[in-house]
Amino acid sequence: MILIIDFGSQYNQLIARRVREFHVYSQIEPPDITIEEIKNLKPEGIILSGGPSSIYEKARPGTDPGLFDLGIPVLGICYGMQFMVDVLGGTVKKAAKREYGYALLQAKSEKGIFSGVDKITPCWMSHGDSIKALPKGFKITASTKNAAIAAMANHRKNHFGLQFHPEVHHTPQGQRMLKNFILDVCRCQPSWTIPSFVNDSIARIKDRVGCKKIILGLSGGVDSSVTAVLLHKAVGKRLTCIFVDNGLLRMDEAEKLKSALRQHLKINIRFVNAQNKFLRPLKNITDPEKKRKIIGKVFIEVFETEANKAKGVEFLAQGTLYPDVIESVSAFGGPTAVIKSHHNVGGLPGKMRLALLEPLKYLFKDEVRELGKTLGIPEELIWRQPFPGPGLAIRIIGEVTRKRLSVLRKVDAVLIEEIKKNGYYKRLWQSFAVLLPIKSVGIMGDQRIYENIIAIRAVTSTDAMTADWAKLPHKFLGLISNRIINEVSGVSRVVYDISSKPPSTIEWE
Repeated sequence: MILIIDFGSQYNQLIARRVREFHVYSQIEPPDITIEEIKNLKPEGIILSGGPSSIYEKARPGTDPGLFDLGIPVLGICYGMQFMVDVLGGTVKKAAKREYGYALLQAKSEKGIFSGVDKITPCWMSHGDSIKALPKGFKITASTKNAAIAAMANHRKNHFGLQFHPEVHHTPQGQRMLKNFILDVCRCQPSWTIPSFVNDSIARIKDRVGCKKIILGLSGGVDSSVTAVLLHKAVGKRLTCIFVDNGLLRMDEAEKLKSALRQHLKINIRFVNAQNKFLRPLKNITDPEKKRKIIGKVFIEVFETEANKAKGVEFLAQGTLYPDVIESVSAFGGPTAVIKSHHNVGGLPGKMRLALLEPLKYLFKDEVRELGKTLGIPEELIWRQPFPGPGLAIRIIGEVTRKRLSVLRKVDAVLIEEIKKNGYYKRLWQSFAVLLPIKSVGIMGDQRIYENIIAIRAVTSTDAMTADWAKLPHKFLGLISNRIINEVSGVSRVVYDISSKPPSTIEWE
């Protein structure tokens, strides 16, 4: 396995993903991991991630320098490289000219990281500091116009540093560089696969849970469905799944999912109608974070009530994925900036009677879909587009009311019907409607109207870490707009969201 130490980069999950593409397991840990903990993990290699800090800041993140004496290959990326330079005796200073975005890299070495890499190749930079003096035993292995030391290596100790980001697709030969480090330098065996993950996960779940019982929130989405089947294989009848109708679902979704889940998942499922419990405390609430916290709190209350009905339940399972964790909190205690909380990560109360079980939290969405196929879950469930735990509450900007929910449900039904009918559903990562908190003047039947504005959001992505707005045909967008305005009372205008992630998130709240 490859250990990734999180110095706060928004790309650290992408690094983990790139490692897995070589069928090598990767695990992210916070900088305060101890040397003993590293030894217990037995990594073949260590990657120090980038991060937003400067090495000369007082509150800079750091890890135990003793890891450089373990005889394990180490690769520092961006801030990770600067940390390596600083603790090993080199010098880092503020760059005279910052370097962000595209740069042309000139390789000065043909071995180690740069084996088989073109002499001149594009790379992606993101730094305001630069290396001024190398530690003892290191040599310059690559440069750019603005960075004389864009890469360095101590081949004797297998210590490497890259000032640029090899994990992003803007560095075309970055995968080759990572492959050189992982497979050649670290000599990792490409043996980590989804089937092996299944076997390892089942063993870990059995070891942790023992003979106790688990309760799982089952939404009908791919994450919770896969989690349910995986847990069922581990503990069998000791798993109880709870499907909660929170009043924030799409049109007829509760009944459709109830039918699909009962048909395809031969698991103990209990259906709970808790609409009023969720909608009442949302009255007059407009702040998106407050909405998420309220929904998360009620979610746990409902689950603990249900858990009390089943004796011996000690675990609450959730289908949390890597992107949920990275956007909600500092990853595993690391210094990553918080973007937003998810109901199944940042919305949980501090004190909870049930222990949390998240068997998928090291996976990306496409890996979960592959896992679903391996477990034999039908495509109908595997290919459902992501739907947020807080449901339509975070697709209604402003207060959530029954009337506004009704409008959005009708709009959403038209949108999804057209998306599926025209063959876009599987090609899009997500497609949904957002009800805005403003109204617009319109004309219907020679009369002035003043009604709601709907924003349509459709994006393409592979893992939700980055996303681009979908270039849907204008004629198709016109058809959707025409149907929504004509068929949904209370809507006078439809707009299309053409922002990408980053800087925007996929959901509006």
